[in-house]
Amino acid sequence: MTENGRLADDWLIPDWPAPTNIRACVTTRHGGVSQAPYASLNLGDHVGDVADAVARNRQYVREKLNLPAEPIWLNQVHSAQVINADTVAATPPQADASYSTRPDAVCAVLTADCLPVLYCDRDGTQIAAAHAGWRGLAAGVLENTVNSFSCNPEEVLAWLGPAIGPHAFEVGEEVVSSFVQADAQANAAFTQRDETHWLADIYLLARLRLQRAGVTHIAGGGYCTFTDAQRFFSYRRDQQTGRMASLIWFVE
Repeated sequence: MTENGRLADDWLIPDWPAPTNIRACVTTRHGGVSQAPYASLNLGDHVGDVADAVARNRQYVREKLNLPAEPIWLNQVHSAQVINADTVAATPPQADASYSTRPDAVCAVLTADCLPVLYCDRDGTQIAAAHAGWRGLAAGVLENTVNSFSCNPEEVLAWLGPAIGPHAFEVGEEVVSSFVQADAQANAAFTQRDETHWLADIYLLARLRLQRAGVTHIAGGGYCTFTDAQRFFSYRRDQQTGRMASLIWFVE
């Protein structure tokens, strides 16, 4: 089913020391039925794609990964809100992260440049998924997700999925200030291009935030959704585009 850490449609399997009862995957843009500019595996139902195509794409993901249930899809708003996926009603909740201890739950986030972060504990009893754009990252969505775990933060594992890379993520002074004022070490994540623009390393910013929250094992990173148009959707590159899913769940 896998080869070199990827599924047949070039989907990504996290390389991290998760317990054997934990499964995780990040879809790419390959394998679905959506037409351009959403070609082909768009999983976002809020981007203008045909609703039937999105539904078929989501069903394909569920069947291919043999998921135990429909993923908990969120109404993501670049917040620091984390919800308990075990108590979610049918309507997509407004949040940017979810956690679960329920065997049949699937935590998921949608991205197309923002950073997806998957979590589990070393005992394999808790999972979570977070969506971190710069606003949510600065507001503390990653730390709030860590705090949703009942164990010590040192028992939490985190994996950083595909996001816009440090050579493509151009930001303004307000972004730099929001991080550096909270943590002077964050200055290392910014490279100034001119008087008003910087390049930001969202992976480094996330690692600093997770480390401050007490997480000692952080894997992943190193992708760039903006420059790898063959594999990834990128909102900043294309504006009108699809969304990829980062998913985590339990198996027997």
